[in-house]
Amino acid sequence: MAKGKIFVVGFGPGSPEDITPAVINAVQQSDIVVGYKYYFQFIEQYLRPGTKCIDTGMKREVARAEQAFQFAEEGHCVAVISSGDAGIYGMTPLIFEMKKQRNSDIEIVALPGISAFLKAAALLGAPIGHDFCVISLSDLMTPWRLIETRVIAAAQADFITAIYNPKSEGRYWQLYRLKELFLEHRSPDTPVGYVRQAGRAEQEIVTTTLGAFDPEEIDMFTIVIIGNSQSYLYEDKLITPRGYYRNVEKEEGVGIGQEIMMESFRTIAGELKNPNISIDKKWALLHAIHTTADFQMEDILYIDDHALQQMYEKLTVGGVRTIVTDVTMAASGIRKGALQRMGIEVKCYLHDERTISLAKEKGITRSQAGVRVAVEEHPEALYVFGNAPTALIELCELIRKKKIQPAGIIAAPVGFVNVCESKHMVKPFTQIPKIIVEGRKGGSNLAATLTNSVLCFDDAAQLRPGNDV
Repeated sequence: MAKGKIFVVGFGPGSPEDITPAVINAVQQSDIVVGYKYYFQFIEQYLRPGTKCIDTGMKREVARAEQAFQFAEEGHCVAVISSGDAGIYGMTPLIFEMKKQRNSDIEIVALPGISAFLKAAALLGAPIGHDFCVISLSDLMTPWRLIETRVIAAAQADFITAIYNPKSEGRYWQLYRLKELFLEHRSPDTPVGYVRQAGRAEQEIVTTTLGAFDPEEIDMFTIVIIGNSQSYLYEDKLITPRGYYRNVEKEEGVGIGQEIMMESFRTIAGELKNPNISIDKKWALLHAIHTTADFQMEDILYIDDHALQQMYEKLTVGGVRTIVTDVTMAASGIRKGALQRMGIEVKCYLHDERTISLAKEKGITRSQAGVRVAVEEHPEALYVFGNAPTALIELCELIRKKKIQPAGIIAAPVGFVNVCESKHMVKPFTQIPKIIVEGRKGGSNLAATLTNSVLCFDDAAQLRPGNDV
């Protein structure tokens, strides 16, 4: 008796132009086709006269595989058919497992097909231009706790994510849960596309955002694709850039330092546990984490609503042209190019003769005395503290005495004595925009980078750290 053969084939989404020549050749060689009866309509035009089509019904994959082996062992050439690609949630893995279980010498030939998510991606535009993953929400053979772990990992890792089996008659809540999990790690503006009956007469194509995405519009014949943090919608198409235009931009004048910082910002933004914050808060946070490599900044960086925008406006259209720092190290970290471009002067009074004299006379610290001198000359300045809590405490006292109304306060003194208290003191001044590094952490480098975030606030929407880098 002649030895049989089993072809395991995926005929694609269903449209004739999406069936590969290799699959057509395989079904033409076969004298028996095994599969779900709904699928026969997509390949019947390629069958030889007399070819038997064996329907095993839905959810009878094991019986389908057993019949294929029985026919092949009788010497038949058998085609086991799946829609899409038979290796993706299809029959191919089961056929090979059964070959091992039966210790069979039947030849197995697996032929790929165009998968549903690849067809959907092409119809949506170019959503999978970068790293992506595919997750099935069917918990028939995979525990939901494991599926949820994979969903969280995909959302956290900024993968473009294609969703198979998003809903069924009995599974109605899983897609809602997936949306909830993604919104914990992705912006509501993240583009989403979905295609129903891809490549078939009933085809529907929709693009939306993660926030507006409605799971009620999805059924078991739909593929959902969620973009990553770089994806965008353009002319109703979902595009995920590979990064070529970043290279072009670099060639056209973006310096190497700026390019590295931009890439760092993109990395930080992708790892934030709460990315759905206002742009001015995110902008300051990106600068703080970039300088410290400390993601605890998400928990300790306090920023008044619209603080960066208000400070930036006062330094531009508001006419404020002075920044006062408590120590020279904080002043040295502020971008000189930005200051020159904007016509802003940074002043530190720590070594001013008046400061030294006042400190001796009053028995106070030089940084504290420096604030008193500064207030006399620049009561409207942006005040920046990266070292001395006594200087910040002094500023708070002068504000309470109505001797000063600063354009803003950046409070990042560091240490163990009166540091936390000084930051608590500044917070009640609700009429003054503030950025505060809460707790003991801080430092001149942190104060300077937060000041830089204010100076380049006009670049915040594009997450570009400014041309002054």
